[in-house]
This record gives sequence, C-alpha cells and structure tokens, in this order.
Amino acid sequence: MIASNKKDDTIEYEILKQVANEIYKDKYRINILVEATKEYVEKIINIKSLNIDSLIKEIDREIRKNPRYITKINIRHLKKFLVQPDHTDEKTYLLQLRIIEYFKNELRYYNSKKEKKKKLNTFKRLGRA
Repeated sequence: MIASNKKDDTIEYEILKQVANEIYKDKYRINILVEATKEYVEKIINIKSLNIDSLIKEIDREIRKNPRYITKINIRHLKKFLVQPDHTDEKTYLLQLRIIEYFKNELRYYNSKKEKKKKLNTFKRLGRA
C-alpha cells in the first residue's frame, strides 16, 4: 500500500509503526517490519524491475507456500494507508482500492478452503467420508 503511493511518506511510516505495534509487542520485530517495508518501497520506487504487480505476485507465491501467512493480512490495517481521493491522486487511490480488493478475495478464498477442509475433517471423524 505504501509503495503504491509512489512516494516515501513519513506519515505512512508512522501509520506502519502504529499497525506494527498492534501486531507485535516486541520492539525488535516492529523495527524489522518497518525497515523491511522501507527497503521494499525504495526498491519498487527506484528499481524498474520490481513493481507493485511483481510484489503482489511474490506475496501470493509466499501465501501459497505458507497458507498461515493469510492470517497476517488485515483489511482494517490496509485501509489505514489509503490516500484520500482527490483529483490529483485518483490513480493512486484506485490502485490502492484494487490492492485491498485483491487481498479481500485472497482472504475469502483461503477462508473458504479452510472451511471445506474443516468440514471434511469433521466428516472423516464421523466416518462419513
């Protein structure tokens, strides 16, 4: 979400620190998250081979390898980074909305998959599958 804004904005990093404090209680992990995010944002902005699409694909690959990562995605946290829509930043706002929608769909998909697996396990325990 920060990288989609195409600028290194200190306000967004303050929001990131607030979100990190909600996720982690350990200062070390909070700082690691903030610094890693800064590095990714810098790469996306400054290196042409890395962009938002490739980053989202990488996140998707990581989620497929480690489905527990889906539990780390929090739409409420992502919405905190939305730029306010105005006439000069409409593209960024729309891109951020698309990113949020993408992650909502991922959450629905993995939660649905999890529910199906849970039902299947229940049927197996009851001897119906």
